[in-house]
Formats: sequence, structure tokens, C-alpha cells
Amino acid sequence: MICKPFKDLSLSCLGLGNMRLPTCPQKEGNPIDREAAGKILDYAMEHGVNYYDTAYVYNNGDSEKFLGETITKYPRESYYLATKFNIMANPDYKNVFEEQLKRLNTDYIDFYLIHAVMDNNSQKYIDSGCIDYFNELKKQGKIRYLGFSNHSSPETLKMFIKQNDWDFVQIQLNYFDWEYGSAKKEYEIIAENNLPVIVMEPVRGGRLAGLTDEANKLLKADHPDWSIASWAFRWLKTLPQVKVVLSGMSNMEQVIDNLNTFSDAECLSDKEVNLLFKAREMFKDQIQVPCTACRYCCDECPKKIDIPKVLSIYNEYKLNGDWTLEKLKKSDEPGPKDCIGCGKCTVHCPQSIGIPEIMNELKSKF
Repeated sequence: MICKPFKDLSLSCLGLGNMRLPTCPQKEGNPIDREAAGKILDYAMEHGVNYYDTAYVYNNGDSEKFLGETITKYPRESYYLATKFNIMANPDYKNVFEEQLKRLNTDYIDFYLIHAVMDNNSQKYIDSGCIDYFNELKKQGKIRYLGFSNHSSPETLKMFIKQNDWDFVQIQLNYFDWEYGSAKKEYEIIAENNLPVIVMEPVRGGRLAGLTDEANKLLKADHPDWSIASWAFRWLKTLPQVKVVLSGMSNMEQVIDNLNTFSDAECLSDKEVNLLFKAREMFKDQIQVPCTACRYCCDECPKKIDIPKVLSIYNEYKLNGDWTLEKLKKSDEPGPKDCIGCGKCTVHCPQSIGIPEIMNELKSKF
């Protein structure tokens, strides 16, 4: 396992994210499968992973409890715990922190984070007084390093960084969001402030673990022995500000593959980066419809469906998964469920998009 220096510590470049551990769906509350998850944690510990990330809200609190029950059989100095305060889940930061110490069976947290800073909650965190309180806990030794996880715009990120002398920042960072999200700008802002980066969503919730057939073939032709997911991790090795890459590993196959990827410091060459970015473009082009929102399709629609809006959500769904369809399911506006497949929209589409087929696909999700 390769490690990187952080202050006075040496952190494993691969960290175990404890949000996607195997669970027991047949049991009430869908608790974490202690036996299966315990094997994952033990294997990670045995192979040099020393950074373990969780949060107050993960698995309705069961993630923290699992770690407190399982990891404490190892010497406390052999691992580093990271957890988070989420003001939207419980604004009582004093009681939350004490509850987390009990759940995690420890008297201090190595890496403590303000959780999911967004444009609509950043000021609430600032006004709550929690930052000052956590700084006081740092002085007491109950928190070793204080940071935050960012889901906000680059502008809000800049503002929030100025609110405190932070030790690190955690961001969603992967080769797709580098181009099609704000990841590159966020990384640059953090680097300009000389802060270490902890990476979340390196394979975009698993979406980059398997691209499309053509994109996969392109990468496999170059490195048949590499998994598609490992390309995402190897790309992150090229970024010097990155200290730890979190992976929410849910089975032993993922653990072994990731450990192999982080067994040495070798990162992608310029040629391999160019190949990965080519696969990225193929992936994007193949999963998304090229709607330009010209609205030529709308005038003749007998059900008055806002087709460009639906196609925009469809593109989000193909990239991010079923949860993005909630905005369609909850809407009272005409949508896929109202489509009668008449094809009048297709006649007027300059991009020749198969709109009725897409509407039918979305209808099946309802």
C-alpha cells in the first residue's frame, strides 16, 4: 500500500468508505451485514489501509456503530477515523459529537468534517457556531484535524475556505466531473490554498466502473489486465494535492482490485490519460441524447409534454442512476406517463432523437 504524508501522519492512499458496505435487506432497518463487512474491513487493515471514513447519517447511524464494534479490536494508533457533522440531520452539534464518540467507541476523532457544504446550507453552518466549537475540541485533543466535504459551487467553496484555518477538504473528484462538472475548478481552488484533498466518488458512485461497450473495449485493448474502475483510481494518482482516495467497497472483489491498484505509486502516462479521456467522450456521447432544446418537438405534442426538459432529466438518469427520476415522478406536469407514442415529435427533431422510445423507457421506470 502506498502512503502519503499528512502533517505528522502517513495515510494510506486508499481509504475505506463505509457508506456502501454490504447490508441485510431482509432485516428491519436494513442493517450492515456484520460478517461480510467485517471481512472487508479486516482484509483492508491487513493490507495497509489505515483511513476509515463514515458519517453520522450513513446507514441511519449503523455505519458508525459498525466501525465502533469492529475496528476497535485493532490498536487505536493503527487506524484513523473520519466522520462528519450534518446540520440538516441534527443541528445539535455538541450532542451529535458526543454520540459519535460513543458509537465509534473512541475518545477522539482523527479527521472530523463539516458534512456536505452546499450553496443553500453553507451560511447555516457558519452561523450555527459549530466551527468555533469544533476548533475548541481540537485544542482539547478530541479532534485531530478539522475539514469539510464540499458539494457547493466554486464560489461558495472559496468563501467557506476563508471561514477557518482548515486542515483538509473533501470533494467529489473523478475524470468525468473534471470536464463535465466543477471538479477541476474545485481542485484548483483547494490547491491554491495549499490544502490537502480527500477524494470522494472517485468512480462516481460506481458509474465509471463500467462505461459503454465501445469505451470499455478501447481501454481493455490497452491494458487487458486492468479493471475499468482502476483507470479512475490511476488517473487520480496524477494529482499531487490528493492524499486519500475513498472507495465505498461493497464486496471482496472490489477490495482486492483496489488494493492492487494502490500497491505502487505508478500513475497514468500522458498517453494513457489521453486514451482515458477519449473513452470518456465516447461514454458521454453514447449514454446521452443530443437534445439542443430547440423545442421544435413541442408544438405538435398532443399531450403538451415539455420534451426538452424530460430529455435533460433522461440524460441525468443515464449518468447518475434511478434517483434522478424522482423529479419526474413527483411532478404534476405532463410527462413520460402521458406519452401516447404518436411520433409527431420525432418528425420535427433536427437531431433525429427517438423520443417515443425514450418516453417509453422512462414510463417503465414508473
